[in-house]
Amino acid sequence: METTLWKKAMELAELACRNAARLPSEERYGIRLQITRAAVSIASNIAEGWTRESKNERRQFLAIAHGSLSELNTQLLLCSRLNWLPPDLLTTSFGLLDEISRMLTTLRQRSRPA
Repeated sequence: METTLWKKAMELAELACRNAARLPSEERYGIRLQITRAAVSIASNIAEGWTRESKNERRQFLAIAHGSLSELNTQLLLCSRLNWLPPDLLTTSFGLLDEISRMLTTLRQRSRPA
């Protein structure tokens, strides 16, 4: 599951970066940058969490990834409300966000102390 989760997060990051490039140029240092950073943070924190030997540290990195996922969801919702991105691209992104969120929730629950 962890490899699948990371692959899904990488897919979302790639899609988010491509979508961010479609946003208005005046948003280059605004929401475009925030979307890119949040998306990259998700996959990066999942990867870093795997390298940790402590369950507590691993769980912390998964929590950070989950927080970044929520940030990205909010940013894409705003893009939707402003009609900055086509609905079909947003539908794909929201589907991946939901899938990754469920996977992160499951992994975080499994790594809780007994």
